[in-house]
Amino acid sequence: MRRPTQDDKFSFGLWTVGWTAQDQFGSASREPLDPIDAVHKLADLGAWGVTFHDDDLVPFGSDKATREHLLAEFGAALRATGLVVPMITTDTFSHPVFKDGALTSNDREVRRYALRKLLRNTDLAAELGASTFVMWGGREGSEYDGSKDVRAALDRYREGIDSVAGYVKEQGYGLRIALEPKPNEPRGDIFLPTVGHALGFIAELDHGDVVGVNPETGHEQMAGLNFTHGIAQALWAGKLFHLDLNGQRSIKYDQDLVFGHGDLVSAFFTVDLLENGFPSGGPRYDGPRHFDYKPSRTEGYDDVWASAEANMRMYLLLKERALAFRSDPDVAEAMEAAGIGELSQPTLGEGESTADLLADHPSFDDFDVEVAAERSYGFVRLNQLATEHLLGAR
Repeated sequence: MRRPTQDDKFSFGLWTVGWTAQDQFGSASREPLDPIDAVHKLADLGAWGVTFHDDDLVPFGSDKATREHLLAEFGAALRATGLVVPMITTDTFSHPVFKDGALTSNDREVRRYALRKLLRNTDLAAELGASTFVMWGGREGSEYDGSKDVRAALDRYREGIDSVAGYVKEQGYGLRIALEPKPNEPRGDIFLPTVGHALGFIAELDHGDVVGVNPETGHEQMAGLNFTHGIAQALWAGKLFHLDLNGQRSIKYDQDLVFGHGDLVSAFFTVDLLENGFPSGGPRYDGPRHFDYKPSRTEGYDDVWASAEANMRMYLLLKERALAFRSDPDVAEAMEAAGIGELSQPTLGEGESTADLLADHPSFDDFDVEVAAERSYGFVRLNQLATEHLLGAR
């Protein structure tokens, strides 16, 4: 099994390997990790990039001199290791000031403060050469249906996103903004809970051309949804700007397991899509393979680094299996029998109108539905082949 290289575009957030493992039921089980040490260790493991929330690197409330010093140290570490910063994001959820949200808080002054915080971090993203600015609305939502005017909240959300996107354009930064959907936790219900909600919202923006999505494996699966379908639709729409990979087991709290340590079959098909693309061709994802996971609370730092390595190893193993799957002649035969290629053929012929279809008697009046219903698609065989490749049995 080869080691990761920068060509793999693996990236980690400072908040992942640096999570001290404090949760609602217990205090931290690890000491805080120096971001500079994290940069050097990730580089040693073969990572390509490092990402962060502003407050991961510069503690909330730091004065200007402290901020400049910490950023200078971080920049020196990047230059020393060759790691890049493909994405940064903003913490608008940790401090109690954001307890009712940031861009959708009922308090106008909080909304103005949040917007200023976001704008300042687009400047930082541009300065560090990031291509994506992720916006996770972790506190944008409610616990009680009567506590929010949802129409007004969505108006304010749109106003905030459009303000950031408009500023990015005015400054000529070339940044793309990626909204990160999540259904619940930490709020009872979060606005824009799924990829579909986010795509619908983006269509209502004035500056939606520079706004896309950053889906996360566990976030979609927490809602009982298919993550691979979610990123496929985002890719189809030209809106898959970034993604977060991790593991999740069923509909429960956000587990943030190592990628592949949750729904392994789903992880296989996620990698198959990312590495092999759609069977019919079309848009491909060429961005970071970003891991947004949390090392288990049971682990010390030696095992934290082992868990970071496990994410990359799992991805490379699944990539190896996915490439073998697509190159297997038996799979090609099964896909043909299943009609996978037939799906890319337009339902209407070239130049054919609905009037032409209505006049085509063989397509309806003379269509033998009983014979057509006898077709066996062989989906189980195809899935068995995929599973055998996943298990390394072929």
